[in-house]
Amino acid sequence: MLSRVAIKRCFSQTSINPYKVSVLGACGGIGQPLSLLLKLNPKVTALNLYDLKNAKGVATDLSHIPTNSTVKGFSADEPDGLHNSLKGSDLVIIPAGVPRKPGMTRDDLFNINAGIVYDLAKETAKAAPNACVLIISNPVNSTVPIVAEVFKSSGTYNPKKLFGVTTLDSIRSARFLSELTQTDPTKDKRINIIGGHSGVTIIPLLSQDNLASTKLSAQQQKDLIHRIQFGGDEVVKAKNGAGSATLSMAQAGSKFADAVLRGLAGEENVIEPSFIDSPLLKDEGIDFFAQSVKLGPNGIKEILPIGQLSNEELELLTACKESLKKNINKGKEFVQNKK
Repeated sequence: MLSRVAIKRCFSQTSINPYKVSVLGACGGIGQPLSLLLKLNPKVTALNLYDLKNAKGVATDLSHIPTNSTVKGFSADEPDGLHNSLKGSDLVIIPAGVPRKPGMTRDDLFNINAGIVYDLAKETAKAAPNACVLIISNPVNSTVPIVAEVFKSSGTYNPKKLFGVTTLDSIRSARFLSELTQTDPTKDKRINIIGGHSGVTIIPLLSQDNLASTKLSAQQQKDLIHRIQFGGDEVVKAKNGAGSATLSMAQAGSKFADAVLRGLAGEENVIEPSFIDSPLLKDEGIDFFAQSVKLGPNGIKEILPIGQLSNEELELLTACKESLKKNINKGKEFVQNKK
């Protein structure tokens, strides 16, 4: 029979690292399915949900699921609700904001969502300054710079721990490519995507993918690029004004969150794309760029090179840079005007 010490040692060797995760905007179209997926993630041992209202109800609902994690809900109408939802968190995910409606561009979302993200970032910088922060709220090209500027103002900015979640572009590319080539979409052979997270700022590097570059005609490649760039419009149109991409975005957010947690736990070679503070185009006044990163115990362990681009992709990059610079500056200017 094993002694108590031996049992404890055995348990400690097989247990996972405990991580507390906070979801800000947990009752929305993205927040609820995202919170469900996080509840099912064995790496998450404490899950804090925050929203303007109803967060306790969602938390109670999720708490009935038999996994080894606790769930608590916090609302804006309780004293220090936001602060308490963030306190001690290792990972903060922000999907809060209004959804995109038919005819609405990501820039149209800016005036509403910028204010929401700004307020949430201010409290995050106070209550969880060392957490990895994942931004889902659109437009990501502008909201990530907003969060960066807020953290800089508080003196707690760590570029290695701020991420714009662009995983949806990657999982869409895998699905769309599999449809064209009649291959298995579950093999996780995703196209390398760089740039930003809206329209022409999304650059799928088909030339670097063996399947896309050899099995697709030039027209098919052109159509695939357009579909990846504007895949969100398909969902907005199909929902007839009732919402935007929420379920697929929740899955993408959960996938990226899991990757960050695996990196924090010390797993090697965890690589995912993200919209980050990147040195790649800083000399052109573009401080953020989406590219693959290797994740580690302190967030970003290494920013990976984008690789060689074809002539067509270099043209896409030119169009991307023009829009991306405007998006980034719009976020920075929003914060400046708040001061």
